Amino acid sequence: MHNLLSFLIKARPWILFTIYVVASSFLLFRNNPYQHWLYLTSANAISAGTYRAANYVTSYFNLRSINEDLQSRNTELELEILRLKDKVKGYMDKEYAETVPVDTAFSRYDFILAHVINNSVIHAHNYITIDKGELDGVRPDMGVIDQNGIVGKVNIVGPHSARIISLLNNNLRISCKVRGSEQVGSLVWDGKDTSTALLEELPRHAKFAIGDTIVTSGYSTAFPEGVPVGVVIAEKKYYDENFYTLSIKLFTDFTTLSTVRVVVDDMASELAAIENDTPTE
Repeated sequence: MHNLLSFLIKARPWILFTIYVVASSFLLFRNNPYQHWLYLTSANAISAGTYRAANYVTSYFNLRSINEDLQSRNTELELEILRLKDKVKGYMDKEYAETVPVDTAFSRYDFILAHVINNSVIHAHNYITIDKGELDGVRPDMGVIDQNGIVGKVNIVGPHSARIISLLNNNLRISCKVRGSEQVGSLVWDGKDTSTALLEELPRHAKFAIGDTIVTSGYSTAFPEGVPVGVVIAEKKYYDENFYTLSIKLFTDFTTLSTVRVVVDDMASELAAIENDTPTE
């Protein structure tokens, strides 16, 4: 207590000076219109700056939830687009419309949203780890896409996570075709550039042009038909008289993967059972 009193006595001039400055400033800005206007505008500017900085900080921490919401909405829109495309195909093809209900042909597909928690792009055999697993409905051989195109295929599944064979893995081959064409080739990574791949074994009678879009063929339960893959940027000059090899610029940027979608085909088990059934004589 003695020390506090000693400090107050020593600092008395500064304390009185501070009190006088505050009081005089209060009277000045309150009783003079111009100074009062300056005070209000300055205070508003400072408050606005503070609120803006706080908003930037809170917005940054909300980016993940915002991104998840956008991905979920995009997923719903993509499913709706698939169903609408199938309806159009049904209306244009009378035989198809009579044999397949136009409102249920693509109802077999659904998506599971997942976050990438590990991703490699520098090896010849690259893999991706996601934070969804068997308890979330993920199974081996399911296809994986993002908002731009193909990512890979599920390889190993744990209870809460799964490993994906990346498209940037030359052990993975995916059946693809030129949009608007029925000739099918195999998409494979050549191990060089993370933004390009090769479409091999495309028949010589297939028609294509630089800039054409490459999509999935639908010849597996991993991917629906028509998922975008990339665009044709060049024809590779290989000495094979029967097939083309095309260089494809991929839509997916594997260096910035964040949120992906696992493709769920409700008919996968049924189709696998039929295809693996060996007739007995």
